[in-house]
Amino acid sequence: MCDSTNSTKEDTDATLEECTDKRPKFGNRFLTNEDDVFSHNAWDNVEWDEEQEQQALQAVVKNSTVKMPETDKEKFKSEADRFWDSFYGVHQNKFFKDRHWLFTEFPELAPNKDISEARSIFELGCGVGNTILPILKYSQEPELKVYGCDFSAKAIEIFKSDPVYDAKRCEVFVMDATLDEWQVPFALESQDIIVLIFVLSAIEPQKMQRVAENCYRYLKPGGLLLFRDYGRYDLAQLRFKSGKCLEDNLYVRGDGTMVYFFTQEEVRNLFTKAGFVEEQNVIDRRLQVNRGRMLKMYRVWIQTKYRKPLIST
Repeated sequence: MCDSTNSTKEDTDATLEECTDKRPKFGNRFLTNEDDVFSHNAWDNVEWDEEQEQQALQAVVKNSTVKMPETDKEKFKSEADRFWDSFYGVHQNKFFKDRHWLFTEFPELAPNKDISEARSIFELGCGVGNTILPILKYSQEPELKVYGCDFSAKAIEIFKSDPVYDAKRCEVFVMDATLDEWQVPFALESQDIIVLIFVLSAIEPQKMQRVAENCYRYLKPGGLLLFRDYGRYDLAQLRFKSGKCLEDNLYVRGDGTMVYFFTQEEVRNLFTKAGFVEEQNVIDRRLQVNRGRMLKMYRVWIQTKYRKPLIST
């Protein structure tokens, strides 16, 4: 039975997400009778009424009215790598769960024996490999090359120690993705797919646009960007205590790492401004329940796909 505790990181939330990630697609299970709410662990595409929306807004106003002092803000922003290293030093590879939903939500990453041409995939914020390792484990593509980077040197160290890690097919490295110029082991316009899963939310909003622009630079014409991250009014946002807010919708968790909560329009503006064409932008409102404790937990995630045009405009 899944249980929810106060948010600590991409998924105190990953643990919550694991409860329902065997669904084959968005909208798989609808709650049509409130009496059935505790008959399953989760319900997809749950509609919020105006009252619930207002309650969520009031909770955010309450926990974000008092902002963190400027001296503390600077510490969390300038020493972000230290907080991530500390997190991975404590949890190693045991905190994040395998993303069983990965191949159903992003079939572009799924094993496909019919793909014979060489493909290259790059993940920003790869952590300890919860996205890349399943790709390496199940891929049947003979010419697949996968790259990954992370802010945390500790995360990369743990990743490379995993038995599934294959240095012939995969290369991971430490990099701050917010830098104006990326130091990467591949050329401009060389990547078929770039993956951003629960990583952009860990970056200051002022630096997100440059990340999107660099993704555009390194994707091939026709290449695809896959994005999944926290949505506005997600349970994790509503649970923050007063004084943990750095700026609107940007918070510091108990372990010192930052997290931002997006709207669909913010994500759309971010990537279309960089030059991408939108192929998908969906909000995944999911009701997760703890049947043992009779608790309802409302999660909000945003999932998008953006394509780099074949001919840049």
